[in-house]
Parts: sequence; C-alpha cells; structure tokens
Amino acid sequence: MTVIVSVKINDGIVLASDSAATFGTGQIYHHAEKIVNLVKGLPIGAMVTGAGGIGSESITTILKDLRKRLSGSDTNFKEWTLNREHYSMHEVASRVAEILQEKSTPEVSMQLRIAGYGSGRPLPELWDLVIREGQFHDLFCVRDEQGWGVNWDGDYEALNRLILGFPVDFGQVVKNLGVPDERTADVQKVAGELYNHMALPSMPIHDAIDLARYLVETTIGFMRFSVFRQPKTVGGPIEIAAITKHEGFRWIQRKHFYKRELNLSDPD
Repeated sequence: MTVIVSVKINDGIVLASDSAATFGTGQIYHHAEKIVNLVKGLPIGAMVTGAGGIGSESITTILKDLRKRLSGSDTNFKEWTLNREHYSMHEVASRVAEILQEKSTPEVSMQLRIAGYGSGRPLPELWDLVIREGQFHDLFCVRDEQGWGVNWDGDYEALNRLILGFPVDFGQVVKNLGVPDERTADVQKVAGELYNHMALPSMPIHDAIDLARYLVETTIGFMRFSVFRQPKTVGGPIEIAAITKHEGFRWIQRKHFYKRELNLSDPD
C-alpha cells in the first residue's frame, strides 16, 4: 500500500513518501519514485500511493510524460502546454486525471495528490485523484488556499493510531466488544477527542519538513515490527520535497541512481 504524507502550512507544502511500490501480482520493490515535479521551474508537484504502474509503465514514467506535455516539449500534445502566467491547480489536476484515463486498466487502484501554487496565487492548494479498480472518482480539493494541516494516505494504520488516537478498524473493534449500535455514535465522540494536533499554519517550512519525515519514518517502523501486518508494503528510502511561493519545487531528500554530479546538473 505504501505511505504518502503532506504537510500544508502558510509558507508552502511538504510532500514525503516511502519508496515501496507493488507491481503485477504483488511483487514489492523498495526503490520506486513516487514524487514528481510536474513542470520544471513551476511550484507544482504530485505524489502517488497504490499501484506502482499501469500496464508496462511505472506511474513515475507516466507523470514525466505529462511533464513533457505540460512544458510544451512534446510536439504531439502542444494543446496541453501550460500557460505559465495563467493556470490553476484544478487545471493541473485535471490534466493528471486525463493522462491516467488514457492509460488506465480495469484492475488499477491508486491515489494521486497534486500540490502547489496556481499562477500568481499567494497560497498553495492540495488536490486528490482516486482510482479504484479502474473507476475514476471526481477530483476533490483536499486543502484549499486557506486550509492547512497534515494529510496521510496509503497505509493508514500507524498514523491513524498516532494522530487520530484509534486504529483503522475501530468501528469493528467496538462492535466486537458488544457495544450496541445505538451507542456507537457516543463512542465515536470519545475518539474525536483523541485527535493530536501536530501542525500550525505558522509552522516554519523546516519544521514541516521534519514533521513529514517523522511521520513517514513512523509508518515504516510500525510496519516493519508489526507481526500481523503482512506483507511489508511500506519501506525503502524516504523522499521529501518542499514547494514554496518563492523557491518553487525543491528536493529536500531523494535517492539517486546516477552519479551525484549528473543529478546536480538537473535537480528536478
């Protein structure tokens, strides 16, 4: 399932993920790329959890194909070129949905988070695209410009327990303990009081980076040592990117499979 975490504050958005990805009939690899800058030079990015690819292509390759279209370098899709002076995050998210619809197959299930700043906008946004067994759900805005906070997707168990204060199957646990249906709502109210706030809109971007890293590390550790959570679908190196108004999309931590000097010449 893997894990992705976003931390949205006034100064920008931090994206963090593990590197595990599941392909084919369940093969798990631990060096997948799951965060992509969608247009070099623009403050927009995306990350994914769920299936590692569609057909013969990894999701990263598909998103980089989209990057070529949006940047105007793919002559076969000139109409996709993003107007750098006039675009919205909804427009960008819609293009992500469109290219995935081209590639999608009935068995594909994944979730993509599209993050960044619309042209000339003072604050960033977060949009989600969910695909379940080839069915596309409507795009929805997870955090608008005024919204802020932590979001996590993929394997929810560790962070649900840490932040929400109860496990994913809390409702079933309550039922198994014999709590009658008419009292379930009261029990849920208790659970709501357990929420642990871990961010403020005024948080500095450096602290947001540290928080995102910690949350992914926590999920990886939980999955590693949890005896009953098999297979180990979270793991591998952690990747982190920050998107801010003035610095744009910047890698904070990423794995490299080319020599460092080659990566320095092309940081995105």
